[in-house]
Order: sequence, then C-alpha cells, then structure tokens
Amino acid sequence: ILTDFDGEPISSQNWALKILAEMDQGLLPLASTEHHFYRQAIARARKLVETPEQHPARRLLKCAEEQGYIEFNLAKSLNAKKISCEQGYRFHGFEDMELSTQLLLKEALLQGVEFEILDRKENFVRLTKEGRDEYVMQATRTSLDNYSSILMMENKVVTKKVLERHGLRVPAGGHFTLIETALNDFNQFKGMAIVVKPKSTNFGLGITILKENENFALYNKAVDIAFSYDDSILIEQFEPGREFRFFVLNGQVEGVLLRVPANVTGDGVHTITALVERKNEDPLRGNGYRTPLEKIALGEAEATFLASQQLNFDYIPPAGDVVFLRENSNISTGGDSIDFTDQMHVSYKEIAVQAARALEVNVTGLDMMIPDITAPASVDNYAIIEMNFNPAIHIHCYPYQGENRQLNQKIMAALWA
Repeated sequence: ILTDFDGEPISSQNWALKILAEMDQGLLPLASTEHHFYRQAIARARKLVETPEQHPARRLLKCAEEQGYIEFNLAKSLNAKKISCEQGYRFHGFEDMELSTQLLLKEALLQGVEFEILDRKENFVRLTKEGRDEYVMQATRTSLDNYSSILMMENKVVTKKVLERHGLRVPAGGHFTLIETALNDFNQFKGMAIVVKPKSTNFGLGITILKENENFALYNKAVDIAFSYDDSILIEQFEPGREFRFFVLNGQVEGVLLRVPANVTGDGVHTITALVERKNEDPLRGNGYRTPLEKIALGEAEATFLASQQLNFDYIPPAGDVVFLRENSNISTGGDSIDFTDQMHVSYKEIAVQAARALEVNVTGLDMMIPDITAPASVDNYAIIEMNFNPAIHIHCYPYQGENRQLNQKIMAALWA
C-alpha cells in the first residue's frame, strides 16, 4: 500500500489524480491560451489514469497476448515498412513545404548541414556548412546561377533566340504582343498542329495544343487563354514525338524523365471517374507539390479534352485501353513521371548540356520533344520547347516508375564544390 506525503494510505490511481489536480491548479496564473493548452494535456493524462485499459502500453500488451508476441510484432513491423515505403519521401515537421525543399532539408540533416527556414511559404532556406552560408529558394534557385540567365529562361522568346543563335533546334512560330495581330494570323497557322502559350509561365499554365487548327473559334479561345496569363504569347508549330525533361546540373545531365499526360487504363468495368479516383488513391499522389505526383483532376480541362475524343467521365474503357485526360504532360496536372536517364541516347544529353551552356546556366530543367530516343540526334529530329529556371527535383527522386536519381544529394554537393 502506498502512502502520500502526509503518511496517509492512498492508491496509485488516486495519488496520480491528486498530483494532476495540483498541477492544473498551479497553471492558473498562466495566460488563458497557454493554460488551455496545458489543461488539455493534463486532461488527457487524467483520462488515462481513470481508464488504465486505454493506456497505449496496456493496449499493446493486450494485442500481443491475443495475437501472440511474434505474430503481433511481425504485423507491426510489416505495417511500419509499408508506411515507410509509401511516405518515406516526407520530412516530418516540414510536410507543409514543397517536396523538393523537404528533400533538400532532409539531405542537409543527414549531412550535418545546419539549416534555417527564412520564409516558409516561399520555401526560402539558409544552409550553413563549414562557416559558409548558402541561400536556397524552392530547392533549385541557388547561387549557382546568375540573375540574367534566370531571366532568359523565364522569357521563352529570349530562350528561343539564344538557342537558335547557338545552332540548336526550337519550334518554328511567332511572338505576339497584341491579341488582334494573333487572331489576324489565323490563316498562317490554319491546318497546322500548333501550340499556343504565354511567354513567361510554368507548370503548363495557359497552354493550348490544337492538333488540326481548322476551327477559328477554338483558335480564338486558345489565344484568349494564353493572353490571360501574360501580355504576350507564342504560337508555335507542334513538334512530334514524346516530351522528355532533362535535369542539367553543372554541365551534366543528372536525370531524364518521360512525362506522360494524365491518364487511366481501362478494366472494362469501371468508368473514367472511378478509374481516376482509384489512381488518385496512390500515396505518391497529392496536391500542391508536396508529394511526388499530383492527383488527376476531373475538371473542365479534362472534360473538354475527353469531349474532343467523343468521351466523357461516365465512359467505361475496355480492359487495357489507355485514356488520356490531358494533352499537356506536366506532372503538375496529374501526369506520370517515368525515368529514362539510362535509356536516353547520349547525343540528346549532349544537346541539353549545350543548351545550358548557351544560356550560361548551371541548373535547368530542359524540355525536349524527341520522336525516337534510340536514334542519334540530327538537325531535324528533336526540338527544345522550354528551359525552366526552377526545376523540381522530387519528380526525379521519386518517379512514378524508375530509379531515384538522388538530386538532393547532388545539389548539396554542387553548392559546396
């Protein structure tokens, strides 16, 4: 039998409740908000004392007794492994930040590099190693590049002109600063496969692809959309082939991805809506660039593209049929990322490096259209359609299919090279 400080007999349960009551009383002088926070903790502790069978240790013991010690712990281990595999990309405590930044900070922790969050919303951090600071925004905006090079990549018109000057192939087309001029040039592009896009946006925003361009109303709408994102636009010839993202770092291609537009594969039973919902259950998919892949939307853009194929969300695709819900292949709109670093012909990697040198950049995400990656590059079998000044690294670290290219490690190494 226990005795309290006054020497009176008392049960362990009552003594614990008495101590918690005294703690609660002692917290009254604190500010109301702080007191409320601590009272919640004390209330949880009191509940466990009053109902000891709910204590985590008691519950674990009960489960182990019911299932058997080995079976219980094995099941727990397998579940922990499943969670680790599904969510191992997350950095606990920083899940609200962009995944690329999370991966860089996690690598900093593993390497013993100090870091401080300077602006959480902007994903702006300071890294400190060996007495030297490096300031990084969104994982790839670093001191490795100069401001003029960043501005060149941001401006698609300037990017094209610089690349052309260095003998690199880009899509043919025009630059328009007035909506009237763009509309008047409809006949120039009539019957062609074209891309209409703003001069200075990322993530596929404001881009429309017209495969035939026979309908002036659709052309007009595409021009309106592009101008809603910028005060000038590009109308370019649509390049055949598949779109690949090359991540170039300090003159080396460190990763190549095939970006496949948002899609589902039919099973002959479920509708497109149901197939999208099932695909979105993948723990690698989320929203806001905090997961390796983005969820596929079921919005107006997807409905419009399905309608162009004489389909709708209620359509049931036959087993094995792939249905695309988007024309553009951006990961940000639900696309799949497939690693092609090792399969890509070296000649295209050399072109990507040449392009980076032309703009004098050390970090870029270069998008290239290639019909056949096994055939060597020639003067007319590829086209560079974009160079990005702030390329995401998480899509290369956790692709939908393929190998983790460890770009967070490589950026850290480049910063302190």
